[in-house]
Amino acid sequence: MSTEPNRRPRRRRALTVLKVLAALVAAWLVVDKAAALVSPEPQVGHWRGQEGYASYRAAYDTVMADLPEPTRTHDVRTEFGTVRVYEWAADDAAGDDAETRLPVVLLPGAGSGAPMWGDNLPSWIGDRTLYAMDAIGDSGMSTQSVPFTSFDDRAEWVEQMLAGLDIERAHMVGHSFGGAVAAVHALGHPGRVASLTLLEPVMVLEALPASVYLWSSLLVLPAPQSWKDHAMAEIGGTTVEEVRERTPMSVMVDEGSEHYAAPTQVPRTLTDDEWRSMEMPVRVDIAADKSLAGGREAADRARSLGKDPVTVWPETTHSLPMQAADRLGPELEGYWATHDR
Repeated sequence: MSTEPNRRPRRRRALTVLKVLAALVAAWLVVDKAAALVSPEPQVGHWRGQEGYASYRAAYDTVMADLPEPTRTHDVRTEFGTVRVYEWAADDAAGDDAETRLPVVLLPGAGSGAPMWGDNLPSWIGDRTLYAMDAIGDSGMSTQSVPFTSFDDRAEWVEQMLAGLDIERAHMVGHSFGGAVAAVHALGHPGRVASLTLLEPVMVLEALPASVYLWSSLLVLPAPQSWKDHAMAEIGGTTVEEVRERTPMSVMVDEGSEHYAAPTQVPRTLTDDEWRSMEMPVRVDIAADKSLAGGREAADRARSLGKDPVTVWPETTHSLPMQAADRLGPELEGYWATHDR
């Protein structure tokens, strides 16, 4: 029996959560810049208390239960801590050429972890092996034991994770903050990257719009909650009513935001020379509305640097991977197949 009638409302609710998460990500980036100036000492990401972690874990498990069941779960040690990685292996029905299909590695946006890919995974599971993880230094099941001294350190745990999983080369995909991490990783470890897909990557192409800093200030100042709800709606491209909606995903995000102390270090805007030095195929996907990646200016810059394809997706916001899931699924599979070498 088809589950499609139930899938749309679930996707709409998930989209709402990611729109709100976009606002929280923007606020987090603003706060981190201020915190880095006041307290420049490196910090280790940690849970503020066991009770808060337990609340988050319950919410996390609820969301994960709605995802396709992973083939395997890995806890990969790196010098910065342990990475929780979920693997969906290619199945026997993928055909004789399945062994030639390189794996795909999915790097999440801040605060969302592996659960953020719930609407995307069904398009890809079975055709090739997929890996999704919770980032070190963020809420999730990964743990951090050594502080980052720069944003580039975040690329190092990715590289060590890939080595720990014996992944020689992969198609790297990153959304939002994960897109920034993926770009820096590709810059430092080009031999590991067969192709690079950047979905609304924050700050590496263009700085955050000035309006984001304005609205984000309301999220970190002692303003009335109604003002904060309005600010989140403006940043996320949603409504105040949707901001106030409670879903399993929004509960997970809220619990992580409240109970996890994330380290500082924000992405930097890469130079033209750095972008041009990336010889692997790079595609960039940008939202047409409420983009946190820089919108059409970011798309224009990516094109001027020779990146191809560069797509501005109509009627999308920073929640692009979920909003365009039906179209993005086969398009990315075709893109990866072109660069399986």
